[in-house]
Amino acid sequence: MAHDIAGVFDKFAIYGDFISAAPYGSGHINDTYKVVSDQAGTIVHYIFQRINTNIFKEPVGLMDNIRRVTSHICARARGRKDASRQSLCIVQGKDLKPFVVDADGNYWRGYLFIEKAQTYDVIKNAEQAFEVARSFGNFQKELVDIPGGRLFETIPDFHNTPKRLEALEAAIKADMKGRVKDVAAEIDFVMSRRGEVSKLVDLNAAGQIPERITHNDTKLNNVMIDDASGNGICVIDLDTVMPGLVHYDFGDMVRTSTSPSMEDEKDLSRVYMQFNMFEALLRGYLESAGNFLNPVERENLPFSGKLITLEIGIRFLTDYLSGDVYFKIHRPEHNLDRCRTQFKLVSSIEEQMPQMMALLNSIQ
Repeated sequence: MAHDIAGVFDKFAIYGDFISAAPYGSGHINDTYKVVSDQAGTIVHYIFQRINTNIFKEPVGLMDNIRRVTSHICARARGRKDASRQSLCIVQGKDLKPFVVDADGNYWRGYLFIEKAQTYDVIKNAEQAFEVARSFGNFQKELVDIPGGRLFETIPDFHNTPKRLEALEAAIKADMKGRVKDVAAEIDFVMSRRGEVSKLVDLNAAGQIPERITHNDTKLNNVMIDDASGNGICVIDLDTVMPGLVHYDFGDMVRTSTSPSMEDEKDLSRVYMQFNMFEALLRGYLESAGNFLNPVERENLPFSGKLITLEIGIRFLTDYLSGDVYFKIHRPEHNLDRCRTQFKLVSSIEEQMPQMMALLNSIQ
């Protein structure tokens, strides 16, 4: 569907002239455009995004989250070098709201385009892993003291592993596609670990680990890397920023950054946790986040990699049993392949857990 980007441009409080717009980035949820404008003879770029309200059904609450988070980080960065590159900067609508609505009822947001930096879809080395983890840890740290009460939950129970297990059990019972008989090994894998799925939520309920503000989608390509220095400078894609546990973010970094294989790799011999990548993530994360974590939060960082990987595997298995209704597939057993990849990575993490804990205990 073609969008009237010039018409959207006119709704934002941008003092300049629209020149052009083109699709931008590799995201699959929102429609993203890089916009070129002329402001008094200077070319200025913006990012416009149409919010996918099929996924994010409360765009006003979502954008209020993003407004609060970005304004708080920007206020803390004021006076630093490159302050405007250290956080997404929202462009307000002419009505001073952090979004605009086009003639078709679509919700749009605008950001200043961050120049001389880029994102990467595939992690290259341990140094890059360190920077990504340091950036996400710093993002959490900057938001520890955000005022104004609890953020809006854009996707309730997004990382509630016990509820993901309940959904799997319901899918097994329904067996809508008659597939349960073919995945006995995968079901047994999950059920043999069911005693661990509530560990983090139980610790939170007991008051031993606090709820914080978390990103909840800590992939490599959600950190902008500075072209000159190679440092992570800005965390992006803030749709899922909401209340959560720090382990959700660190665990998903372990899941997405430590295996050399693709998420849907069919040759499971290629799926394993590279310890040097885990070490880079842990050291990078603790460098920025270590000062605000309590001892129980810190102790459970290695476990979080296992739990979040298991959780995503459960989600893939649930979708496979339900007829592939959530995740897009490109072959008949695509979700099953994804599930098996996650479970193989869980096994690799379990095998290396003693070394992971020893490393954690060695870092002051």
